[in-house]
Amino acid sequence: MNLWHQIADTAGAALLLVGAAICLLGVIGMIRLPDVLSRSHAATKPQTLGMILVLAGVALRLRGGMELATLGLIAFFQMLTGPVASHLVARSAYRTGQIEHGDLLFDELDEQLTEGR
Repeated sequence: MNLWHQIADTAGAALLLVGAAICLLGVIGMIRLPDVLSRSHAATKPQTLGMILVLAGVALRLRGGMELATLGLIAFFQMLTGPVASHLVARSAYRTGQIEHGDLLFDELDEQLTEGR
């Protein structure tokens, strides 16, 4: 086996472990954090980064053209759908009154909602 393949496999394994650890921290945050906004942050930011690191680790291991294209599509759609879904959950929680307005530093959405009335 080539030395570069061994280095790529080791780096891929390290990325898999780091990505999995970041995803685990995101799940722990989703369980332990108190409100909807904090949980949506924990559901999106670490999960997206963790998934990208896991995919990079798998890409270093597979090294094939079609596999890399598939992993690229997975990363693209993960980065596209995760933050959008989290934003929609946070916005619907805000509109249904599940957000403590005293906890917010800035509340630009309140100004936008009251202008339309």
